[in-house]
Amino acid sequence: MSYAVENPNRPEDAASFITVSDPVQHSEGMNKFTSYRVDVSNNNNDHNPDQNSTNNPHSTNDDIFRPPNCTAVLRRYSDFLWLYERLHKERAGAIVPPLPEKQAVSRFSQAFIEDRRVNLERFLRRIAVHPELYDANCLDTFLRADDLSFQTAKNAKGQVADAMVMASSVQYPIIPVQPRKKDGLKKWFAETKASMSGDLVRSPDDDLFEEIDRYIDGLAKQMKNVQNQASLLVRKDKELANGLFEFGMAFNILGQSEADALGEGLSKMGLTADGLSTLSMDHADKEMMKFETPLKEYIKTIYAVKLALQRRHEKRLTYTTCLSEVATKRASFARLRSMPGAEARAYGSEMSLKRGEAASEAAKEEFIIVSQRVLREVDRFKRENGASMKRTVLDYITLQIEYNKKMEQAWSDLLPQLEKVDADRFSTAGSIPTSIPDPGLTDGNGVDFSQTIQQEQPEQLQQQQQPKPHLDQVPLDYRNQMKINDAQNMLNMGGIQYRNNGADFPIDAGPM
Repeated sequence: MSYAVENPNRPEDAASFITVSDPVQHSEGMNKFTSYRVDVSNNNNDHNPDQNSTNNPHSTNDDIFRPPNCTAVLRRYSDFLWLYERLHKERAGAIVPPLPEKQAVSRFSQAFIEDRRVNLERFLRRIAVHPELYDANCLDTFLRADDLSFQTAKNAKGQVADAMVMASSVQYPIIPVQPRKKDGLKKWFAETKASMSGDLVRSPDDDLFEEIDRYIDGLAKQMKNVQNQASLLVRKDKELANGLFEFGMAFNILGQSEADALGEGLSKMGLTADGLSTLSMDHADKEMMKFETPLKEYIKTIYAVKLALQRRHEKRLTYTTCLSEVATKRASFARLRSMPGAEARAYGSEMSLKRGEAASEAAKEEFIIVSQRVLREVDRFKRENGASMKRTVLDYITLQIEYNKKMEQAWSDLLPQLEKVDADRFSTAGSIPTSIPDPGLTDGNGVDFSQTIQQEQPEQLQQQQQPKPHLDQVPLDYRNQMKINDAQNMLNMGGIQYRNNGADFPIDAGPM
């Protein structure tokens, strides 16, 4: 039976039966911490939320009604940190999912606690579907052990801690995961023996691991650059949102200074900018959630790959040290065996040599296991994170398309409203015109005669187009009469007096 959801967006979505909820703050003397409820429900409830005790308000949380593989425990952040460190020890070379970082300031604020709860839940779900970690003893202890057993295992050290974790592990199946391949694991050194090159032991896959190191280092630098640019983009979008808000406020104030249609249009401009400010701020938040945050998670995963490579390097150092100690003990044993009267010391040296050889063989086996695990993990990292990066980029592109469509629609809706401002404004009585009509084409009442003039007889047009004589060519008595009647040639247009400089006068001046 498969318990994975259909076409999950992320691999951890298949482990939705693990939940972290109900954060509660506690105080122990001077110490203050937050505990979280960790639930493991029936796997088959993934497709029926009503049967899940987390989603069904009518369900009971009493342990007596819980199936054997359903548990509920209280864990604090330091317990999650213990699980993270134990996974690195039990499954060295595995890419352990990143744990939410510590925070000294505002760690008891509601927003921070909720953000930590979400990330702790994602951390557990990623482990539950991890092909190298899902069956780890420490995970089972974390999810199912009672408080006393868990605290005992948590506080134990060394081999005692390993024994306590094994003892408190119940090993109920958490989720079906494709078993990791182990074929050929012990054939790693089948044809080529380990050799010392410089200070470290050499293995057949060292060239491949050096290539992986270069790839991860280059990827980390490039992703850090992309993440910095994404953060800068989000910050600029928030600045744009604030700028649109100030822009809209300025137009609203400007619109209040105008009482006519222009003022109304300016106010609409301000309201549109204010609405776009809200839209831009929401867009910036979505960019941060769907683009910037996934990139930060990607960088944390790259750091987890580096830790896996570091664990392999540590096993290599251990194996190298064991080989060096065996060589020293073998030389000592050979020297003592050749010395007369040193049989007892030679026997002790021989026993020490055998213990050293056994430790060296165990270190070699561990080095092989970790190296093979790292290779599997890097291969999985490339597949899963390649798909994750593709999904992140597609989400970002879709987000930009939706945002720009909304921006375009808002401005398009405003445009026809502003185009009607002039017509609406001049239809109001008492409005001041922005241009003065040509006096030669109007009468005293402001009536436009331009069309009438175009319809006049050709003779009349020819007569009007004849040049008028200069005033000095007109008899003096006529010029005096023109000064008397000059006031009669003024036009009243819109309540404003304009001189009609195009007024005609007779060319022939007869006797008065």
